[in-house]
Amino acid sequence: MATLADVARHAGVSTSTVSYALSGKRPISHETRTRIEQAITDLDYHPNAGARALAGKRSHIIALMVPLHPEVHVPTMMEIAIAVTVAARAHGYDVLLLTNDEGPEGVRRVAASGLADGVILMDVRLEDDRLPVLRARGIPAALIGLPEDSAGLSCVDHDFATAGALCADHLADLGHRDVAFIGYSSGVYRRHAGYAERTLSGFRARAELRGLRFLHRPCKGTYESTAGTLTRILADRPDTTGFVVQNEDAIGPLLNLLRASGRTVPEDASVIAICPDPMAEQHSPRLTSVSGPKKELGQAAVAQVMAMIAATAAADDEPEHRLVLMPPELTVRESTAPAPRGS
Repeated sequence: MATLADVARHAGVSTSTVSYALSGKRPISHETRTRIEQAITDLDYHPNAGARALAGKRSHIIALMVPLHPEVHVPTMMEIAIAVTVAARAHGYDVLLLTNDEGPEGVRRVAASGLADGVILMDVRLEDDRLPVLRARGIPAALIGLPEDSAGLSCVDHDFATAGALCADHLADLGHRDVAFIGYSSGVYRRHAGYAERTLSGFRARAELRGLRFLHRPCKGTYESTAGTLTRILADRPDTTGFVVQNEDAIGPLLNLLRASGRTVPEDASVIAICPDPMAEQHSPRLTSVSGPKKELGQAAVAQVMAMIAATAAADDEPEHRLVLMPPELTVRESTAPAPRGS
């Protein structure tokens, strides 16, 4: 694989001259630039990226920081990541994947190296330690998620607070009075993941408004943890007839455990899930669910970061920071019904 030094030798210049040509930090004569461009082509040095940088002082790469830890639903995150990749290609951009493990240092490295023209962050926490680096470095960025303080940032997210409220309204409209919210594991709430806390907050506010008695119980989503969660809910509130599940991994175990306890869904217990529609359709009974678009989420984030890149390139343009919240949709299926008489 060709190196910067190989390009310099082939072009008959110093490595620093090649570096200046790639970064645009110093003026380079047309003749020298032509030799460097030819050397990059001859040696296939970082295919296309070097030539693009010389032509437009851009890498034509977007860095996407994706979460890869056990507390997230990986299929959902990958669906969004694929949507980002496809949308970026439509703009002539490639996508560089970074993991959340790199944290602020990963953002700092991308910004300092010029490796990417912009960055998209996923799995945004309410107090996210990557955001001060973004603000300080001024790199064009978009967030898939909503932090506590979004000033000076472009963000796109599902309206999770409304999703939680829809769940409370649906169960209240069906006459349920004792309900339980089965959320993610305790670790998700400890790190203040925005999607988890905003959903719970929206559910709690609407449940209180509608006069529902409710419990929130974190759950890891395994069969054993879901069994323990259900046991505690019924011990604390034996009259619970409505269940809201945000942890996708807990849905299947919960349905099986309710059957095993002699509770038929939806005659004895209604279950509403916050999950993608295909997942809701695969269960028996088919689940009433609240969902939001995944593909559109990735597309909107790419549109935001491309607008930021364009504004940065036009030095006299002030970037327009936008907040886009995509409304959720409630789909009623077979898992919810009026509360049992006498409940």
